[in-house]
Amino acid sequence: MKRKLALVFISILVIYFVIKIAKKVNWNSKYEVGQVLDEYNGVKVYYNGGVSHTQGRNITKDDYNIGMKYQCVEFVKRYYYEHLKHKMPDSYGNAKDFFEASIADGTLNTKRNLLQFANPSHTKPKENDIVIFDKSFFNSYGHVAIISKVENDYIEIIQQNPGPFANSRDTIALKVENNLWKLDNDRILARLSK
Repeated sequence: MKRKLALVFISILVIYFVIKIAKKVNWNSKYEVGQVLDEYNGVKVYYNGGVSHTQGRNITKDDYNIGMKYQCVEFVKRYYYEHLKHKMPDSYGNAKDFFEASIADGTLNTKRNLLQFANPSHTKPKENDIVIFDKSFFNSYGHVAIISKVENDYIEIIQQNPGPFANSRDTIALKVENNLWKLDNDRILARLSK
């Protein structure tokens, strides 16, 4: 019995480390890490390879921390810094850390100096909002993206580092339920808005 448990434990460890390593490798030879994939309002989206790959920290000339190069957080913060001239008071943290559970719908998230809207919310999403996705089984850091288009029944997001084969643009259904605007994705925690 102890031997079987040891084998199961070793197997789980091996699988864990294989997944960790696989998430750092560029499986898509069509692109090189750092290659421009897309652009929104003059802010470029770069290819990252494996979702856990990092290539150093992006710091602005005025010493503002944008984030780890080519990660989703780096794009969102660079977009807000370059296009919207916004610096977040707390310039560190993973994507899931953008969300503060104790903040009521439509009130100020002081760490980001942005309004936080629940999902669902009384307020309709708008372009330039940040969408915050919760962690998942294969991504313990969460994910963030920028809303690039809002229609009556869907939004379009632009994102960096969605995975080696995913697109920089994606759509999410938008519904009205009980007079609340809902982005129809169970991983969406909230939105942040300037």
